[in-house]
Amino acid sequence: MKVIWLSDLHFVADGLVEGHDPRLRLSLAIDFINEHHSDAAYCVISGDLVDRATPEDYSALAKQIMRLKPPVLPMVGNHDDRDMVKEAFAVPDTAMLNFVQYAVKATDALIVCLDSLTPDANHGSLCEARLSWLARTLSDTRDRPVVVFQHHPPMHLGLPMQDGDAVRGGDDLLELLAECPQVRQLCLGHVHRPISGAANGIPFATLPAVLYQAPPPVPAWDWTSFEPAKEPPALGVVTIKGWDVQVQNIQFCTYEDGVT
Repeated sequence: MKVIWLSDLHFVADGLVEGHDPRLRLSLAIDFINEHHSDAAYCVISGDLVDRATPEDYSALAKQIMRLKPPVLPMVGNHDDRDMVKEAFAVPDTAMLNFVQYAVKATDALIVCLDSLTPDANHGSLCEARLSWLARTLSDTRDRPVVVFQHHPPMHLGLPMQDGDAVRGGDDLLELLAECPQVRQLCLGHVHRPISGAANGIPFATLPAVLYQAPPPVPAWDWTSFEPAKEPPALGVVTIKGWDVQVQNIQFCTYEDGVT
């Protein structure tokens, strides 16, 4: 089973974001997926679908996403609006009421998409209702591997400018996942950088953004001096074979191709 993973599109219907053209970047990603990975079971987009959360941006994004051959699983990040996402995209009918949080059961795996959005804030959160839903979902699925996607990391990653946006109470999530051996991988967005490791025994990976990349933590930078790193965008290819999961970062264009 193969799942394509995109994150942090920061799409806008017109203009640039941090000097980059989100329509061009996404178009290049879609072309690459359709040519090389049209057989994927799903394409998960792990939040920050748009940059400004306007109806116009979501409408324009939905039209472009329609070109993707694999079915899309949309998620929310801190730049998103839950109601607008539900209006623009076909969110699975297993989604929680009031959240864009759901699970999709395939023959070979369960794909869980969590909603870590905190309205009007950059940091992530998981309320008792969302955690309880996750606990019930995992309890009901013990016969196949589970891959969990979330926008905000639940742990600090050694990124001073982004670690403050981690999920508040992220330890609760990690403790829950650690109690469930069927959870084989945690896939995280938001930080615009590739990082992998394990937290509380749970393998995790973050992904470069489709639009622009954040600089590495050294040399030090802050939001006043912020400039995107001159690094190419990437997508993730998540493959599931038996109980084994692999995550590959694939650069789908050069840095120059993605700049206006």
